[in-house]
Amino acid sequence: MGKKIIFIMGVSGSGKTTVGKLLAPLINVPFFDGDDLHAVSNIEKMKTGKPLSDEDRLIWLQKINKLARVQQQAEGAIIVCSALKEKYRSILNNNLINPQWIFLKGDYDLIYQRLNERKGHFMPPQLLRSQFSILEIPETIFTVNIDQTTAIIIQQLIAFLNKK
Repeated sequence: MGKKIIFIMGVSGSGKTTVGKLLAPLINVPFFDGDDLHAVSNIEKMKTGKPLSDEDRLIWLQKINKLARVQQQAEGAIIVCSALKEKYRSILNNNLINPQWIFLKGDYDLIYQRLNERKGHFMPPQLLRSQFSILEIPETIFTVNIDQTTAIIIQQLIAFLNKK
């Protein structure tokens, strides 16, 4: 049986990287940021304020899935990725054994403010509206509201993962 794969999803600026980096050592698995697997062309497109299409995302999602499959055979992982649509999550789940999902949920105004304060990221705040417009809120995924401290979010995630 494979090791635990945990996906943390949400729109850009919801705190996926921050939460994932803090959570990974607490549960003794490596952390991977899906953004690191984007093609240069995807990053350049987003930098210019253009949202990615499903076609742009397909190879990226397949790369993340491959990483997850390798990590499931190795030591497990926390992988963060926007995974905005159900069909994206389906691609990410392909050939994995019982991956666990966490959705970091927040309202537009809070996340827009965070994006405006963030430095050094390719995702411009003006693309946030396009992410919210395609977001298919998952019904059966553990959801954490991000309008609380990171410490409380981590406590909730540890409690959730300990139940699994």
